[in-house]
Amino acid sequence: MVKAPAKSRDSRKLFLLILGVVAVAGGALNAMQARGAGPAPRIVAELPPGDAGKARPYVYGRPDAPVSISEFADFECPACAQFATLTEPDVRKRLADPGQVSFRFYDFPLDQHRNSVLASLSAACAADQNKFWEMHDRIFAGQDAWASRPGESDGSANRRASRLFARYAKEIGLDESAWSTCVEEQRHLDRIRANRQAGIQRQVRSTPTFVVGNKMVPGVLSYDALKRLVDEAMARRDTSARSAAPK
Repeated sequence: MVKAPAKSRDSRKLFLLILGVVAVAGGALNAMQARGAGPAPRIVAELPPGDAGKARPYVYGRPDAPVSISEFADFECPACAQFATLTEPDVRKRLADPGQVSFRFYDFPLDQHRNSVLASLSAACAADQNKFWEMHDRIFAGQDAWASRPGESDGSANRRASRLFARYAKEIGLDESAWSTCVEEQRHLDRIRANRQAGIQRQVRSTPTFVVGNKMVPGVLSYDALKRLVDEAMARRDTSARSAAPK
């Protein structure tokens, strides 16, 4: 489980510094592309301030399924990667595909993870081409390769992640040019910000955190633990429906 720290007083200064790095790096990235090195997204370190707007999670399964499982997750969180690679495939196959649940993913990037916002942007831009879940899976599967490392500069960490995300975009069959432009323009920062704000409003304090029905549970959950929560939520729903039925 990864805990969210208090907001640093220097976060605004850090963002301005990163913007400066982006300006310097932009010419080098353009030159690489001109030589045929492939698209590489611009550097993004954290969410700038701004209005959150309405949250828009990514939904797997029937949106009107009887029970909803919501996950607030950070792409650079190791515990989130553990759930995504080991447990989530079973949740999709055994619960979402049969229509018992809908699975909702909310971006909840943590300030200490320098590549998390860039990862969320990369997945959001893949969603424009109806391949959010393919990029979601590829990003989590490759987390060890792109996650920021102790002692590594912000610029170096972001450039390495950018190259890998561009590779993932190619691997899953995206229109690479359209995807790269989307990421470079930071087109979906508002959506990421709104998804995180939804978690803050629910008092999410660590990643991953799950909401099953109306019950919030922090930490990695096994398939069996999630199934019990789904069964409990279904039972509460059935009891409420019987109580509301005319006598």
